[in-house]
Amino acid sequence: MKTLAAACILFAATLPANAEDPLLNETVEFTGQIFYLDSAVPGLVIGAIRYGETAVFGFGETAKGSGKEPDGETRIGVGSITKTLTGLSLAHLVADGKVALSDPASKWNDDLKGLPQGEGRSIRLIDLVTHSSGLPRDLFPGEEKEGKTFPASAEDLALLYPPGKGILYSNVGFDVLGQALQGAAGKSYTEFLKERVLDPLGMTSTGYDRPANDNTMTGYDWNGDKMEPRVRPPEKFGASWIFTTPNDMLRYLAWNLDRFGEDGMEARRLSHAVWLQRDGLSPVYGLDESGHMDAMGLGWVVMMPEGDRPLLLQKAGGSDGIFSYIAFAPARGVGAFIAINQYNFAAGMEMAHVINDLIATLAPR
Repeated sequence: MKTLAAACILFAATLPANAEDPLLNETVEFTGQIFYLDSAVPGLVIGAIRYGETAVFGFGETAKGSGKEPDGETRIGVGSITKTLTGLSLAHLVADGKVALSDPASKWNDDLKGLPQGEGRSIRLIDLVTHSSGLPRDLFPGEEKEGKTFPASAEDLALLYPPGKGILYSNVGFDVLGQALQGAAGKSYTEFLKERVLDPLGMTSTGYDRPANDNTMTGYDWNGDKMEPRVRPPEKFGASWIFTTPNDMLRYLAWNLDRFGEDGMEARRLSHAVWLQRDGLSPVYGLDESGHMDAMGLGWVVMMPEGDRPLLLQKAGGSDGIFSYIAFAPARGVGAFIAINQYNFAAGMEMAHVINDLIATLAPR
């Protein structure tokens, strides 16, 4: 197992920064340049992978007035893309026989014993990772106790619908999931994520620590004012707060696209599998901004093929003035990542469609 992990690290760490495929370079650069000019954001970085070849291009500035163009090593807070890593952490624990997807979350952390039930059913791990727990999207400050969301207010949470009956995008649910996984792992979640997910994939620039170097993407709010990264509450890590780089996102994509690679195969299959289909669910809300959600994997939004576009797994993120998006076609060997550093809702939605179209161009059906 150690040999396999070491080999995976070597492969990921030597992922090429520039494709020898002229078509990939041309397509990715042109796509990024046009969207950068159209969106008028301060900075943009885009990366893509096709059959193991990668390309990364940056436009504008990492921060207004810096004169520094973003590149493959620019640190970026990717917000809710964190949820796919939380889903993969769950997949590893399932593959290792440590937990079952049908386990109640409260089984793995005593601080979650007060979680509500709906129609006699407990909130299960699978409900949390597919946004079907019934928990609200977010908690507002008045609903927190002593500045903490969990475990202090677990008993005060109310379900909006019975677990498993619908889908409502829930940051609360993924923070609950992170707490449950920490209990199941028997160590801090950040330590488990590093040991089980990040290190084997060679994602050495990814983690919860706030960036300390000047090659960091600064975010701006809706008015164009600078936003400082918030300090992460210690009990919140399942839903957001990850910092990474475009190169690490390409390493992540490379591993997800390695369909027949032996290292982590079981967890990868679990992560990508369809666990909850849209049909018959009510309500369904908050999962269609980046494209029509047809089903849910473990943190991944699944979009069935449409027109020239192949089946996609995707996830968007927003944090401290930065919008980001990652998507890949698991059967086509193609994936892409993009980030912009100003809150612009129209641009945030459009960039997902740009990436979806890019993948369709690089891997048409």
